[in-house]
Amino acid sequence: MGNVYSVTQVNNYIKNMFTQDFLLQGLSIQGEVSNCKYHSSGHIYFTLKDSGGTLACIMFAGYRKGLDFVLTEGQQVIVTGGVDVYERDGRYQLYAREIRLAGLGRLYERYEALKAELQDMGMFAAEYKRPIPKYVKTVGVVTAPTGAAVRDIIQISMRRNPFVQIILYPAQVQGEGAAESIVQGIRALERLKVDVMIVGRGGGSIEDLWAFNERMVAEAVFDCSVPIISAVGHETDTTIIDFVSDLRAPTPSAAAELAVYDVRMFLSQIETYQGALSSGIIQKIERYRVATEQYKRLLQMKHPMHQIRVQRQQLMSLEERLQSAMKHQIEYKRSELMLKISQLKGLSPLDKLEQGLAYVSCPDGTSIHSVRQVEEGNALNIQLKDGSVQAVVTGKEHMDVKEKFSR
Repeated sequence: MGNVYSVTQVNNYIKNMFTQDFLLQGLSIQGEVSNCKYHSSGHIYFTLKDSGGTLACIMFAGYRKGLDFVLTEGQQVIVTGGVDVYERDGRYQLYAREIRLAGLGRLYERYEALKAELQDMGMFAAEYKRPIPKYVKTVGVVTAPTGAAVRDIIQISMRRNPFVQIILYPAQVQGEGAAESIVQGIRALERLKVDVMIVGRGGGSIEDLWAFNERMVAEAVFDCSVPIISAVGHETDTTIIDFVSDLRAPTPSAAAELAVYDVRMFLSQIETYQGALSSGIIQKIERYRVATEQYKRLLQMKHPMHQIRVQRQQLMSLEERLQSAMKHQIEYKRSELMLKISQLKGLSPLDKLEQGLAYVSCPDGTSIHSVRQVEEGNALNIQLKDGSVQAVVTGKEHMDVKEKFSR
């Protein structure tokens, strides 16, 4: 019986054979991409196939930095790498180091060269980008007259604003003469002075979209006085006019949404502004009403009749105070008068006469109040309470009356 080997040993032997074959370590293989999967680790797993067979392939995450497009099903690609054995499964596969699209290398070179040239010329600069008008009345569309792109643009535009006018230039967007047709469409709509222009088409291969990578189309977009929204292909498709246009939309549908303002939102804003305006007017009217009431009260206070009433009230108050003061003064003076009357009454000669005293005077009326004023033999007139007596002085005696009565 011959030697018996393990599976691992056999797989190792085959792996060494692959490793030692320099031809297998630097192959470039062309085929169609199938079963493509982007792993969370960053690796790409896919299968290359042609009419006669398939080949398992893997590109590790470290090599993906050189891949400038998204690998998808059905692409014709040229994969450069080495064939080796995966020992655990016992199967061989191609370890890709570089992947490029088959048959499109020249187009990509032209694309990158024109892109770099136009960028150096400043045609991609932000300062040349014109703003898209917010409220447009006319939208020019340069695209094929049939297909999903024009239907989506019309449908979305009409839904957002049924009053907007859409002017379609039925351009050829693929094949020979497509670039010239697109340029003619841009210039024709510019002469019509539309508010904004959408230039684009639906998705396709790089060959299908190539008209939008032509220099003449890029220059027409850059020179156009009307703001242009580019809408070429799907979101992953990028053409030269996407960099030159004033705004890039990922799809034609998105371009319609960017170009046409939603009238429902506009009406909603109007309602909001109307509510705010009404509220503001009501608040202002209320403030003016309050101010008017204040001015009314102030005017009433300043009114001549009001001033007359106030002055009349003050006058009445002053009159009452004056009457009260006069009454008080009269009472006070009456009291003083009574006191004076009482005092005068005590000094009245008549009262003295009533008290038994007499009033003595000379015949000529001179009042006698001292014994020194008379001599013996002088005639005197003595006034009593009920009449007068004429007398003659027969004698006189000096004495101190105060001292006498003080005893």
